[in-house]
Amino acid sequence: MTVEEAISTSIEYETKVRDVYVDAVNRSEQPDGKRLFQLMADEEQHHLDYLGAKLAQWRESGTVTSEGLKTALPSGETIAAGVAVLEDKTGGRPGTVELQFLEKAHAVERETSAFYQRMVDELPDEAKGLFSRFLEIEEGHLALVQAQLDAALGTGYWFDIQEFSLEG
Repeated sequence: MTVEEAISTSIEYETKVRDVYVDAVNRSEQPDGKRLFQLMADEEQHHLDYLGAKLAQWRESGTVTSEGLKTALPSGETIAAGVAVLEDKTGGRPGTVELQFLEKAHAVERETSAFYQRMVDELPDEAKGLFSRFLEIEEGHLALVQAQLDAALGTGYWFDIQEFSLEG
């Protein structure tokens, strides 16, 4: 895959992810769910805008850089506080619609992260920085969605680490 094809394919992945979050915002029944999904939809739209600029940069100069790529993803402490608020308000159980969209978001975030990992592994060094940064951000998105799912499903896990044991 060429760098230009990789950027174009990234745009397809990011569009797919963004559309899941936009659909979730429109169909979510709970305000907290809507806020989370809107944050993620806005983040993915930022990625689309950024990738569009990077595609233009590649076509003009034959080079691509990763500077300027930021994330609205909150810190781990903010994520933990948000999950605690969600649990307090919903008893740890978001509505069926929200849970379905969390599961759908998890699947597309996982697929997108896997694509970025392949690009980091396969592309020439001059393009790896862009895709390494996207991989880092998408893995953060995946962790956030997983944390929401873990809290919603009451699995006793936080970021895949067991919080408590049922064994005495």
